[in-house]
Amino acid sequence: MPIVNRIAALHPEITAWRRDFHANPEILYEVHRTAASVAEKLKNFGCDEVVTGIGRTGVVGVIRGRKPAGGGLKVIGLRADMDALPIEEETNVPYRSTVPGKMHACGHDGHTAMLLGAAKYLTETRNFGGTAVVIFQPAEEGGAGGRAMVKDGLMERFAIEEVYGMHNFPGLPVGQFAIRQGPIMAAADRITILIEGVGGHAARPHLVVDPIVIGAHIVSQIQTIVSRNVDPVDSAVVSISTFHAGSTDNVIPQTAKLGGTARSFRPETRDLLERRVGEIVRATAELHGGKATLTYTRDYPVTRNHARQAAFAASVAGQIAGADRVDTDVAPVMGAEDFSFMLNARPGAFIFVGNGDSAGLHHPAYNFDDEAIPVGASYWARLVETALPGE
Repeated sequence: MPIVNRIAALHPEITAWRRDFHANPEILYEVHRTAASVAEKLKNFGCDEVVTGIGRTGVVGVIRGRKPAGGGLKVIGLRADMDALPIEEETNVPYRSTVPGKMHACGHDGHTAMLLGAAKYLTETRNFGGTAVVIFQPAEEGGAGGRAMVKDGLMERFAIEEVYGMHNFPGLPVGQFAIRQGPIMAAADRITILIEGVGGHAARPHLVVDPIVIGAHIVSQIQTIVSRNVDPVDSAVVSISTFHAGSTDNVIPQTAKLGGTARSFRPETRDLLERRVGEIVRATAELHGGKATLTYTRDYPVTRNHARQAAFAASVAGQIAGADRVDTDVAPVMGAEDFSFMLNARPGAFIFVGNGDSAGLHHPAYNFDDEAIPVGASYWARLVETALPGE
């Protein structure tokens, strides 16, 4: 069963929505314009219920099928994320970001548009039994909006029994899908290191304790954790991605601040990374006569697909793309997703949809491929119709 005809007809309209979101990016929970646009569209489509403010700025639409509900599954949730990133866009597309320092560099504009397209189709046809709940989430990019929506009672309030998510995948051809049972994306932890030395004149370094030197050694030593402490057949990442110290060339500063992330799949590895980062930070600072404080925050859990729901999602993707264009054993990736909080609350699955030969996610030249829209929106539509066939 290929692309849904009605969704193919809606392709230009959905593309226009996507490009409007792209031109007007918003970050974290401050997605007020995007959320208002989503809510307005859902109401205009004829959703049975539209609720705003779930998880601060999340939006939920309820669509009830016209068939009598069967004896099995009655309510499923479909989730898209709405937020952009604090990145300066480097594309020349006519709909490029109009907001300095912000852009949709991860394709959430496409995710939102595809789910809206599916919602429009589902409200028009209602060719299913039970209820489809469309979830538009803020703050996926580091703000844990998925956790906020779950804590706000998302699953209980809308009686969601299973939940599904989707993300575009650069490098995977448009029209293809990829999924796996079990862990598909890593846990993500946040590292903050505050170093205190003794500042002074840059021409008299023997009289100071240089926090920049301490920080440089910490960065270097942390690189040994994965190479020398983690089992080579395991997967882990520790990256220091920010280093702030000093303000002029002739002063050695008093303090330095480093930030980064740790990624892992196994609980034992997660514990190891936290322990070794702490040991290295404290010992390295002490070795050089300074002090260092580590704040290690366990952030997003592993995104873990449930076996039955992952197999079901793959079968639906096969209806759209053909079974030979669905990779059911894609390698796990070290990126993280706060859809993990929803999968911890309810059974479900997270699938990748091809974005073709685009720039990578979080790159300033990234752009969502609009040719993926009918593929993703058709997947959502068929997922509902297949999961909730009615009597």
